[in-house]
Amino acid sequence: MCYCLSCRDFIMADSIMSKAATMEIPINSNGDTGTLPEDDSLEQDLQQVMVSGPNLNETSIVSGGYGGPAGGIIPTSSIKGPAVYFNPEYLDRRQAPAPGPDIRMKSRGVNLPKSQSAASRLAHHTEQHPGSSNHNTNSTEEVSRGVAVEKLDSVKKWGINTYKCTKQMFSEKFGRGSRTVDLELEAQIDVLRDTKSKYENILRLATALTDHFQRIVQTQQALGDAFTDLSQKSPELQDEFGYNAETQKLLCKNGEALLGAINFFVSSVNTLVNKTMEDTLMTIKQYENARLEFDAYRSDLEELSLGPRDAAGVVRIEMAQHEYQIHRDKYERLRSDVTIKLKFLEENKVKVMHKQLLLFHNAISAYFAGNQQQLEQTLIQFNVKLKPPGSDKPSWLEEQ
Repeated sequence: MCYCLSCRDFIMADSIMSKAATMEIPINSNGDTGTLPEDDSLEQDLQQVMVSGPNLNETSIVSGGYGGPAGGIIPTSSIKGPAVYFNPEYLDRRQAPAPGPDIRMKSRGVNLPKSQSAASRLAHHTEQHPGSSNHNTNSTEEVSRGVAVEKLDSVKKWGINTYKCTKQMFSEKFGRGSRTVDLELEAQIDVLRDTKSKYENILRLATALTDHFQRIVQTQQALGDAFTDLSQKSPELQDEFGYNAETQKLLCKNGEALLGAINFFVSSVNTLVNKTMEDTLMTIKQYENARLEFDAYRSDLEELSLGPRDAAGVVRIEMAQHEYQIHRDKYERLRSDVTIKLKFLEENKVKVMHKQLLLFHNAISAYFAGNQQQLEQTLIQFNVKLKPPGSDKPSWLEEQ
């Protein structure tokens, strides 16, 4: 007697056996075989089939061989025996396994936290906070709008201020407007500008003297080398060439000392003119701009004071009074700064120039008098350090 199984039973058995044959056997960190939810379901399916047996309700029992008569086929519905029952938990076990750590990562001893996908988290966040994206967009637009309004206000204030100052400047040039004048301070400013112009002329002449004297020293050095060479090649004039060579070398040495003194003088005057005086003049420029703004708002307040005294006029007068007070405080503060800087500049100028003029005089006198000892003492007195020969020339690395 043989069993004729239905196609569904063959397909089920085939799929289960193929799954069992191709199933991967994972190994945990201790070398034992690990288990997966899918492996448990597979084992339970096999046990169910082996215990319950095939579904005999859908099979027929054939007596005899293949060539038996049709009447020998006995339906199995009347035969009582084990049958395969429908298990509703089977479909549940065939679903995707519950989220858990990967068995491969588990075998390496790595535990990964449970996480959701970015899309699910985003959808969950959107469900809980449906207006968050709109709120962020609105806040960004509000910030951009606020920045634009601030820029517009600053441009508006700058335009009004420029218009008032330009109007005041033309009124002063054409003699139609009045200006605030501090006679004593204006006189000191004029003296400073004249002094700066004269000091710039001294600086220019001293720089030219340095350049010319540098060429003289180089010429003396070359002449001394030529005399030394000729003294060795002309035995009959060896003494004469030797005397002149020594004299030129001595002059070259004294010339380098004098160049050090003149360079120190030029550097100090340059610092006084282009840094100290220039800083004071920058403050003076700010003071003059503040004075122009103060006069512009003062004239505006005077014009409004002569106008009607209605409600709108009173408001404009109060605003003009506020702006006038702000620019008046700025003007007085800068005027005080200019006064203080002019005082300290005068003291610093006298101290620096007294030292530098004495140095220049003593160095020039000692050099042209041929007093080498006095020249050296002058350099020591004023703490002038000479640069070694060739220090001004760039190195070969800088020339590359």
